[in-house]
Amino acid sequence: MEIVVALVFSAAVLFGADRLMLWLESRGHVNWRRKGRRQLSDEPTARLDSMLSDHTRR
Repeated sequence: MEIVVALVFSAAVLFGADRLMLWLESRGHVNWRRKGRRQLSDEPTARLDSMLSDHTRR
């Protein structure tokens, strides 16, 4: 009986986490299931040395 309770509890936790992530996705905070993953080739790129170099004029 304890195993059944544990399985039901874990299923409820997973369902609640999924609903929370879908709610956060609708607010634009995360990409979870409906929008899919972003294509990294579409993201802007920057060279590491240009980010680390000091461009401030004094």
